[in-house]
Amino acid sequence: MKPLKIHQPHLSFFLSRYTPPPLPLPLPLRPSSHFKPTRLWFSPYPIPYSSGPTFKLPRVSDIEPSVSRNEEEKDESSPQLEDLSPKGAVYRKTLALVECSMFAALTGLVYFLSNSLAIENYFGCFFSLPIVISSMRWGIPAGRKTMVATTMLLLVLSGPVKALTYLLKHGLVGYTMGSLWRSGSDWKLSIFLCTIVRALGAVGYVLISSFLIRENILALITINIHASLTFLFTASGVYTVPSMDVIYTIFGILVLLNSGSFMFLLHLLYSVFLTRLGMRALLRMPKWLEKAI
Repeated sequence: MKPLKIHQPHLSFFLSRYTPPPLPLPLPLRPSSHFKPTRLWFSPYPIPYSSGPTFKLPRVSDIEPSVSRNEEEKDESSPQLEDLSPKGAVYRKTLALVECSMFAALTGLVYFLSNSLAIENYFGCFFSLPIVISSMRWGIPAGRKTMVATTMLLLVLSGPVKALTYLLKHGLVGYTMGSLWRSGSDWKLSIFLCTIVRALGAVGYVLISSFLIRENILALITINIHASLTFLFTASGVYTVPSMDVIYTIFGILVLLNSGSFMFLLHLLYSVFLTRLGMRALLRMPKWLEKAI
């Protein structure tokens, strides 16, 4: 037998050196292969109106300018930017709050150090000044915030006794004076009301001190006044004993005189100080003081 032989044909590939012809330049208006030219003819008769869809080219006057999204967001945020401007409401409220906080911190620190070093009597006339400045600059609520913030700071630093002492002797006086000056009251009314507030604060301070030390300081004061009057009457040849009603009346008059003289000097000092700070237009001073300043 002869074996079966399979002959595989030889495949050969021929690469021709054919180069494609260059592409023609694109014409400006080259019709596509699917484009079929149509003839244009004009009818001598008018074409009837059809109800089909019509296309109207927009005019320049009808086109509304488009507003970008960034411009819309800018317009929407413009009120917030106006509030943060130096004349905006948010900026002024923030500035008033910061000033009240700084005045409260300064007053609390100075009062705490003066009590610790026993020099309160030398700086006692300046403890009401920050409240008056806050009231004159930012209104009566700002003065109230300064007073409350200072009292709370002293409550944390020194305890309730020092906080009540500051509130009765300086805080209420400064708030009353700042409110009256801010509302445009004259000096007569301001000195009168501040004198009453100062006198009530002094009596309240005496009562609180009496409660803390378990001793009636008010009775001791009246007893000393009674002994002094009896000695004066005896030395002058008048042998009478004043009653307790007279003693209380004299005590009240002395407290009012002390508070009134202190408030008059405080009005003079604060008027000069605020004038030096450039706040003279907000003050309503007597004519003799304006001429002197």
